[in-house]
Amino acid sequence: MTTSRTVTLTAIAAGLYVFLCWAFADGLFTGNWWNTDDIAGSAVFTYVLLGLIIGAGFVQARRLPASWSPPRSRTDSTPAGQVDDPVFWKLLLGNVYLSILWLPLRFFVGREWLTAGEHKLRDSAWMDGGTALVAPGEAMGFWERIVVIPEQGRPAITYGWYRDFLQYLIDQEWQSGFAKMIAIGEFLVGVGLVVGALVGIAAFFGTLLNFNFLLAGTASTNPLLFGLGVFLVLGWKVAGHWGLDRWILPALGTPWKPLPRFMSEPSRGGSREAVG
Repeated sequence: MTTSRTVTLTAIAAGLYVFLCWAFADGLFTGNWWNTDDIAGSAVFTYVLLGLIIGAGFVQARRLPASWSPPRSRTDSTPAGQVDDPVFWKLLLGNVYLSILWLPLRFFVGREWLTAGEHKLRDSAWMDGGTALVAPGEAMGFWERIVVIPEQGRPAITYGWYRDFLQYLIDQEWQSGFAKMIAIGEFLVGVGLVVGALVGIAAFFGTLLNFNFLLAGTASTNPLLFGLGVFLVLGWKVAGHWGLDRWILPALGTPWKPLPRFMSEPSRGGSREAVG
């Protein structure tokens, strides 16, 4: 890995983040600079995250090890019968020097969950009684609308077992607890992804929410977030390296051995060598 390659990776990461924000989330660059009613959706947040991507690339370029080269072929240590992964895929999922490429996915997906969670946390329909799911009187909440089988056309829910599951929750009047759990869960998923804390777990629960929303017949951004979330789950070892996972995972004993510190330290001879 060289400084020029790091600059290239940083440019790719920044470009990917800009593309995701432009193509799949309107107004993130041109909306209100600061919106107290939607802090996570404020434009300043977009530029801060973009700046963090560029800053991470700058720091990595300055702290590169003295020498590093990626493996180019199958190694003799591959067990017999083991199907080896392509080199780039292996590096992407397990090399900290390419972890900057995970930042745009983390920031974009995390930002979407933060925005959704913040909106629900501020809404009494989600946090006070769960009327967003089951409404009193003649009004109909989300669960009530989607379990209805229309006389004509297709129902919102394709699978009968999932419709029965939601109907059971309605009959048990569990909407209040589930509404709070959804709102808090969405917000925590967003926080975990943005700050890089237990990224694999946060992304998994994010995809679980997406999966349930899709089963409920709600498309919206769920297909996109589900797909990106799956990639984040696969890259759990290094996706949070530029975040709290740099310290959390080694402290937990995963990925099964501590990562070497990404700092320069003096060698025994007095010279300084980078430790990757």
